[in-house]
Amino acid sequence: MTSPEDATAVVRLDLRAGAAALATTQAVRDRVAEQLGRAGLPEPDYPLFLVTDTPAGLTDHQLQYELLSGYRAVGETRILVLLVGSSPGSYAGGEEAYLPDRRLVRPTTLRASTTGLVWAGDLRSARTALDRREPDDPASLAVLVDLLSVPDVFVRVLENLRKLPDSIAAPGVRLLEQDLPTEVRDRAWRDALTRFAGEDTGAGDPVDIVPDSRLPEPLRALVTGRDSRGQGHRRPDGQANLAHRTCAESLDRADEDLVALRSFPGLLHPARRDALEADLHQAREDLGGFRALVERALQGGGGAAAPTAEATARLGALGLRVPAADRAGERVGEGLRELAGTLLGDGLALRSVAQHFTALAGRVEPVPGTALLHRLADHSEESVTRGSATEYAAPPRTPGAVLLMAGAAGLLGGLWQWPAVLAALVVPVLFVVVALLGANRLRTGRRAARWTMGPRFAAVAGAVAGAAVAYAADPPLWLGGTGLIVGLGLTAEAVRRLWRDAADSWAAGRGTTALRTALDGLDDLLAELVREHWAAEERLYCADAARSVAGMLRATAAAADAQAAPEPLAPAGAAGGSGPYEDDDWLSAPSALETPESGAADGDADDGDWAAAYAWDNTPDRNGDHDAGRDDDRYGGDPGPYGAPSPAAYPAGPDDAPWESGEGDRAPRWLDREIGEGGPELVATLAGDLRNTAMAAMAPYWGAVERGQAGALALARTEQRVRELLSAARHHLWHYGVLAPPPYPADHRARTTAAGLLGTDSLRVAELVGREADRGAVVQLSSPEQGALLSRDPGAALWIRFAPGTLQGEIEAAWRKSGSPVEEALWTSSGRYAGLIRLTPLRMGVVDTVLPRQSTGGSTRTDADRAEPSVHAEFREDDRW
Repeated sequence: MTSPEDATAVVRLDLRAGAAALATTQAVRDRVAEQLGRAGLPEPDYPLFLVTDTPAGLTDHQLQYELLSGYRAVGETRILVLLVGSSPGSYAGGEEAYLPDRRLVRPTTLRASTTGLVWAGDLRSARTALDRREPDDPASLAVLVDLLSVPDVFVRVLENLRKLPDSIAAPGVRLLEQDLPTEVRDRAWRDALTRFAGEDTGAGDPVDIVPDSRLPEPLRALVTGRDSRGQGHRRPDGQANLAHRTCAESLDRADEDLVALRSFPGLLHPARRDALEADLHQAREDLGGFRALVERALQGGGGAAAPTAEATARLGALGLRVPAADRAGERVGEGLRELAGTLLGDGLALRSVAQHFTALAGRVEPVPGTALLHRLADHSEESVTRGSATEYAAPPRTPGAVLLMAGAAGLLGGLWQWPAVLAALVVPVLFVVVALLGANRLRTGRRAARWTMGPRFAAVAGAVAGAAVAYAADPPLWLGGTGLIVGLGLTAEAVRRLWRDAADSWAAGRGTTALRTALDGLDDLLAELVREHWAAEERLYCADAARSVAGMLRATAAAADAQAAPEPLAPAGAAGGSGPYEDDDWLSAPSALETPESGAADGDADDGDWAAAYAWDNTPDRNGDHDAGRDDDRYGGDPGPYGAPSPAAYPAGPDDAPWESGEGDRAPRWLDREIGEGGPELVATLAGDLRNTAMAAMAPYWGAVERGQAGALALARTEQRVRELLSAARHHLWHYGVLAPPPYPADHRARTTAAGLLGTDSLRVAELVGREADRGAVVQLSSPEQGALLSRDPGAALWIRFAPGTLQGEIEAAWRKSGSPVEEALWTSSGRYAGLIRLTPLRMGVVDTVLPRQSTGGSTRTDADRAEPSVHAEFREDDRW
């Protein structure tokens, strides 16, 4: 049998109306393609056909069954026929006289092992005995067809039918439907789309890129691998290294001269200053040569475009070494896909992820050498001179320790009585002489160097204070002499420090510091140029691919915004319903067996438009009339989108009341509906589903990125696929409910609970599915007359327990807690229905298999003809032998 994994969708056909339109193989294929295409699904490899028909239609629609059985596909074709209504001869006129011919006649085409029949003689839709419902009540039939359209349920029912005699059974059901109101589901879908797309705040907004530690390995190698290069960017024997070494040696000699100038001999003799001046002049010339080489390297390191192999060769000629890429550009597409999955998995909106990719492109993209030329101005000769002048604009600040030493030296040198008090002037005079000598030694042109005044004032103030102390205390001469000696020692140390600071300030003003800074800056600029040439082609490709991905993500966000836009209200009387899948709205359709006047031609009916299909006449004289006229004009309505009359064309009646409307409750008594108002995790879960859908839609695009073909064509195809899958996700939500995971779930992300999504409790589902399998648990969908045809063996019936797969953990936990010994259940892909199905076989001899003499696409036989199937185009197989 076909596994649920092989089956993607169930194709629904209603042969009670529209059978004549399916008279050729091409017509059948067109109908299948139309129905699957509207759901965004491809041609199936394992077709599953759910056919709705009447018992009389089994022989009338022999041609259609042959065409369906012979449907060409890769795998086997499975057919499940849902029969509604009584068998031929069960009713006769308005008296409902029960006739003895109660056999179910089927053609040999439906005897195959790939076909099964489920006969629901009466859908038992009435909730009270006074409620008179038609045996094929459209509202109830819609639920039953919706249930059997779930591939898991379809396959399990067909497998169980094979275990029964003749592969025919009468169903009994008990269902619980958990869902959201249409407006709540619609609002949650729009909110999820908005959260999924994000706010459009402008593509150029700055954004912090993800940390390097979180980047996938292929991207991290391109981002951090470039930054780790730059050591050894100059070849030892190259021009660049020679020019750099020459300038560095000149600056080193200038530093040695500065050390000599800072000593006392430098204060006393001008030779050391002259040597420093000469070395600084040479260093400036050497720096100019190195600057010229850097300029040539930048000009030859790539133009407006990215660096090229030719530019790399020119750098090599200048003595620069560009490291090899070391296959750093491999698996870029894989890294971009992993990064997108990481960011989307963290809950970021599409536009935010697009900004991250744009930032990544800007960070990894190589910068051509010409783009760095403007930074040469920061290290020009004018910039060095300007920096030197700035540093020398003010005299050096005098440290507090020097001021203390000057004051203490003046105080100790002033401890004299008259007339020896004149010796107190020695220390101040020394400070003045050193200031004059130092300023003259560091003269620049005609202007002497500025010397700090603080030590001189401190020495004078200390001498005055010492003289005052001596006048008051009258110290001996030996104390004054000792103080003067100590004061001279302090004076020498203070002068040494003052000269050192003054020499450093003067040398900085002459450019020693600025020249060293310029040399290091130019060398850093060369190193950056080399880094930009590392893996340039790989990084350029990564940057282009990242920008392409960002554009695709923004296009996906725009598609999500289009999906989230509220649909325009249709004018009164216009074709179509109110929802996005109004073709499945069965509630507005009257019974298919109601009245002969409510029908139309078979050729105009469409099985996809279920609401219209059940409003057509199914009487014998109209069902097979291929040339019958269209009935849409009768009701004054426009035809629907696929040739069927619009549901709005039919007058509303009591049966059109919603299920929750009290007296007009259309829900059958075997269906309980639990309507939630939405849980706290509803929008977040739907947004996560959309992210998974987007990643699935972009899967082919990553292959194009890896092959270097992520151009406009690949982008357009991806955008189209995104729009299709978003529509398919919407179709899935409307048809399978919120609890069912989308077609592209994340393997690591568990679905949340029913309480989190719907606001309902899963315990009710566990109680229903775990209920004891007795005849009181379900409602048998058979008329009292048909009940006499069923098997009386209680053990002959087969049971199917089913519930949404997303609730499996909750339900099994509830069963274990309650101690209910429950056999294995069927966990379905749909999230709307849960419950029990009982398949009761028919008694032996009830089913007759007939072999037709010829295939025919239609029939104009009367009721009397149908009462005797062996008279016209077929005979019973047992009579044949």
